[in-house]
Amino acid sequence: MLDIEVIEDPAAAEASLDPIRTRILRELVEPASATQLAAKVGLPRQKVNYHLKALERHGLVELVEERRKGNVTERVLRATAASYLISPVALASVAPDPRRFADRFSAFWLLSLASRTVQEMGKLIAGAAVAKKKLASFAIDGEITFRSAAERAAFAEELGVAVTQLVDKYHDGGAAAAAAGGARKHRLVVVLHPALKTTQASPEQSAEKDHSND
Repeated sequence: MLDIEVIEDPAAAEASLDPIRTRILRELVEPASATQLAAKVGLPRQKVNYHLKALERHGLVELVEERRKGNVTERVLRATAASYLISPVALASVAPDPRRFADRFSAFWLLSLASRTVQEMGKLIAGAAVAKKKLASFAIDGEITFRSAAERAAFAEELGVAVTQLVDKYHDGGAAAAAAGGARKHRLVVVLHPALKTTQASPEQSAEKDHSND
């Protein structure tokens, strides 16, 4: 079972978004039969079987074992992942393209980069699982409080300079030499955005507050 599975197929995405099927996927973190699930979700076994077949058809649940009980074979299934994330690939025709918003101060560009990250990591994780190899990745997540918009701008400028210096230090621009030495290109994305407030304000209030800090 994967920790997170990225869903790319539109039909699979649609199947996963059904509230009943979402509940079934959550319950199937631990293997269970249709009879056991029926008791947990409060639905007839036939109805649960219908949803299980749809989820299995789209590769979201997998068979763990079959148990023989008299004249009946009981199938025990499990979700293929503990959590699921729908890739923008599922909406390919309207998925955001980072090339449309090549502005480092654009919130839409940040979203486009995040979208691309989901797409690429989904494919990389799937490939690593098939190859039974560990995927090399690294991330930093934290919070920083600025006293003013000027400090925020200064931080962004210094961060950009520092990252550029690191890239210049370690990046091997010689494609032929890199390929010969077994080097591999990596994607680097650095983002900075306001943290969501614990007490959720209305969109109008948030926009007004952000504007006052500019």
